Amino acid sequence: MSKTPDHFILICETCKGPENADALRNALAGSLPADFAVRTVACMAGCERPTTVGFQAVGKAQYLFGDIRTQRDITAVAEFARQYRHSADGWTNASDRPQPLFTKTLSRMPRLNVEEHS
Repeated sequence: MSKTPDHFILICETCKGPENADALRNALAGSLPADFAVRTVACMAGCERPTTVGFQAVGKAQYLFGDIRTQRDITAVAEFARQYRHSADGWTNASDRPQPLFTKTLSRMPRLNVEEHS
């Protein structure tokens, strides 16, 4: 029985087209943790640095990387997926991420804290 994905990689299909997004999805296939799903999405406002790739999971920081172009970048994205998966809150320092992503981080947003209000 396969586990329902609870971590997501988002690939922009606007900047370079759906064919590019599909090629990136195929390149990542088989190298991601089992509980990841890859989704193509409309513009993530990283058009100056295509192709953009985002990471999301409930209760974790979110990331947006840009300039994902080479096999080295794709390998780094897969490596980061494993790192992100094993992080309790998703928070990583730039120096801890795979080196090819060091200058490709466009955004890191803290996890959403949902607080109860009385």
